[in-house]
Amino acid sequence: MYSMDRILVTGGAGFLGSHLCDRLIERGNEVLCLDNFYTGQRRNIHHLLAVPTFELVRHDVTMPIYLEIDRIYNLACPASPVHYQTDPVQTTKTSVHGAINMLGLAKRVKARILQASTSEVYGDPAVHPQPESYWGNVNPIGIRSCYDEGKRCAETLFFDYHRQHKLEIKVMRIFNTYGPRMHPKDGRVVSNFIVQALLGQDITVYGDGLQTRSFCYVDDLIDGMMRLMDSPAEFVGPVNIGNPGEFTMLELAETVLSLTGSSSRIRFEPLPQDDPKQRRPDNSLAKSALGWEPKVALADGLKETIAYFRTVVNG
Repeated sequence: MYSMDRILVTGGAGFLGSHLCDRLIERGNEVLCLDNFYTGQRRNIHHLLAVPTFELVRHDVTMPIYLEIDRIYNLACPASPVHYQTDPVQTTKTSVHGAINMLGLAKRVKARILQASTSEVYGDPAVHPQPESYWGNVNPIGIRSCYDEGKRCAETLFFDYHRQHKLEIKVMRIFNTYGPRMHPKDGRVVSNFIVQALLGQDITVYGDGLQTRSFCYVDDLIDGMMRLMDSPAEFVGPVNIGNPGEFTMLELAETVLSLTGSSSRIRFEPLPQDDPKQRRPDNSLAKSALGWEPKVALADGLKETIAYFRTVVNG
């Protein structure tokens, strides 16, 4: 069944998108990778350019596009604060106009469409861990709201298209994900710590370092994403996909130092505005509805990620 599907992946040259393209090609799908290369990198999909079932289209999702496809994974949007705060207006447009354009395309060709939403829809959560039923605690006018509210609006659009036009939708809320092909300058904590450790720079920990995150390895995340897309039509989500193992920023910094063998020192900096104090998914729905749970331990995933960044830093 899968080999017949022509699948569009928006943001396909990005960190998650490129791994998804790999997995879909391996499965026998024809893949159309759409990216404007704002944060996506050609090196992420270079190995696919000679594959006959892979096609790259340079395009911005804020502009309509007309294609014939069977399924759409909508991943296009800068996902790190450094990138999405650089041009916050464009970030909101990417989430909102991008969703409208992709939903319109899905409606026209009767394609099933998956939205890569985010744990940021929960804001700085007053409920811990966060179940899908939690409505969140988001600052609608803060410096992060271009991303948080853009993704919340995209979810609204997906559910309205589902109710109004009977469109087959899937909505996943992605929690912190790491692995090879992360952008070295995306400002996120795993890539920051690893690059700083490999370059022998001070590792910058914000606040007291006791704020927590849970980190999901990219292979586990993509497995959850594909399971959601392939799930029965009546299961639309939203569903959390992330690793419930919770670590403080200080623990992460010390683990990275240990695995890299770096002599870097830890330096503390003030906490950025609206930075959530804790974030961990309630995975019960993903487990019961999709049979999914993460398998890769943090230390194992970090070893793979460090090996990738060694080639980037030294290359």
